[in-house]
Amino acid sequence: MFVIFGASGKVGSVTATKLREAGHAVRAVIRNETQAQRFAALGCETVMADLTDPDSVRAAIRGADAVQMLCPLPAHDPDPETMMHTMIDVAADALRADPPPAVLALSDYGAELPEGTGLTLIFHYLETRLRSIPTRLTLLRSAEHMQNWGHQLPMFLDKGCVVSLHHPLNKAFPTVATQDVGSIAAELLLDRPASIMPRIVSVEGPHRVSATEVARVLSEVSQREIPAVEFPRDQWNAALLHAGMNERRVKLVTELYDAHNAGLIDIEANTTERRFGTTTLAEVFSSLLAASDADRTPA
Repeated sequence: MFVIFGASGKVGSVTATKLREAGHAVRAVIRNETQAQRFAALGCETVMADLTDPDSVRAAIRGADAVQMLCPLPAHDPDPETMMHTMIDVAADALRADPPPAVLALSDYGAELPEGTGLTLIFHYLETRLRSIPTRLTLLRSAEHMQNWGHQLPMFLDKGCVVSLHHPLNKAFPTVATQDVGSIAAELLLDRPASIMPRIVSVEGPHRVSATEVARVLSEVSQREIPAVEFPRDQWNAALLHAGMNERRVKLVTELYDAHNAGLIDIEANTTERRFGTTTLAEVFSSLLAASDADRTPA
């Protein structure tokens, strides 16, 4: 039985689907009953779990042969770091009390660093807590998800430019499509190495991009001229606060982009296992814009 936490998410849904297509039993861990029908149609067992509730997490992993674990970013929590640490502690304690033969954790580029990476520090904490569990642990560190640009594309189109926190504009950085992360996670769950030492695997897309490349792709897909503009560092805090973030979240985000721009968020130097997705940024942007257009079309 493969237990997939975050099964309704962009990565987890692909992992669950791939495992079911290969004929394996899957328990999809979901947050509410409205998501159950979709996974029941795939032939999954479904179970609801609250990642802050130890009893529901223990019930979800009971009898698992392998568990895919993630730590979702709570979108509206005033203190996302504390909330995510709580979810990690609950999951780690449950897995330690009843360790399955294998655990795959969805982590992040830069998670090996113990300081100065903002949001990525939370994945460092996740990895640290899971390393002591007696299981075959795989740490799947992914690059920045291409789909994360989705909520910004309408703003870019409205403003007529890609406003970038990635500096300088021509600096290439790794990205990856969520569906590729989900597919590779399924492959790794089915691969059972003999060692129980943590296996670190990095995954990114077919080629790295820059803010300039992001703007070029958006221009091509939207059939409009959309240049990239470097958003001045001294304006970040005020703009993010104005956008509705609280001071704690602003600090986590700005630290993350400072680390990106310093070249710290990348594959770990001693990582030998690298995987590459096949989905391009143009394919993701085309899909995101098509979905946005569909949402705006009157019924």
